[in-house]
Amino acid sequence: MRLHVRHTTHFEYNTALVYAVQRFMLTPLGFASQRVESWKITAPGMDKALAYSDGFGNKVHLASLANHQGPMDVVAEGIVESSDAGGLVKGIAEIAPRAVYLRQTPVTAPSEAMLKLATPVATKDTLPFLHQLLKQIHKNVEYRLGTTDNQTTAAQAFANGNGVCQDHTHIFIGITRALRLPSRYVTGYLVTGVGASSTAAHAWAEVFVPDLGWVGFDAANGICPTDNYVRVAAGIDAASVTPIRGSRRGGVAETMTVEVVVEIAQQ
Repeated sequence: MRLHVRHTTHFEYNTALVYAVQRFMLTPLGFASQRVESWKITAPGMDKALAYSDGFGNKVHLASLANHQGPMDVVAEGIVESSDAGGLVKGIAEIAPRAVYLRQTPVTAPSEAMLKLATPVATKDTLPFLHQLLKQIHKNVEYRLGTTDNQTTAAQAFANGNGVCQDHTHIFIGITRALRLPSRYVTGYLVTGVGASSTAAHAWAEVFVPDLGWVGFDAANGICPTDNYVRVAAGIDAASVTPIRGSRRGGVAETMTVEVVVEIAQQ
């Protein structure tokens, strides 16, 4: 499926920016089930931006600007052709050792209640277990906007019984890492309907399954990623793959709004 993505981040400041450096993790990679037909990031300083691959293999751009007046937009846009591989991810170079994806972070560390959730569905067969865990998390944690934020931990979201895709993903990888299964946090996009938009990108997990490889699991929707998904970046948790991160001097009282539109592109 050919998908057209437009991800716009709008910044407002009440004073001028003296200097700013921004890291953009907004560029998808091509692999066996995903082909990037076209992709462009438009932002102040992109003409001189440094492009590199980070320790997880993600494509990153580092841009700087000085003496900027007024609002600022960062737009990532392009067309990606994806195919349904049942969640299987092949053809991406592994830069970081798999053991890195066993390390819990403060937001993924599982509670006793989370670990008890895994007990009834645990089997010796890894893949069936992961599919059952996916269903259990989807059932027990309701998708509800505005109930969590960037600081919410997996344990807190699970205890409250609600959250967004970030929380579902942290819960999933917190449990799988506790069971010694390498798991990574993935950001990307999901087409949800004609002309539909959202205020954020999407997130899901990938787990390394022995004798199979990396497989994606979207606990927020209770499914493995299909050709409706565009994969962008992966890391150990949400903070490691934030689409835009930076520092600045000046630009007091920053406000940020995000709009993501993903549509099926014409053939």
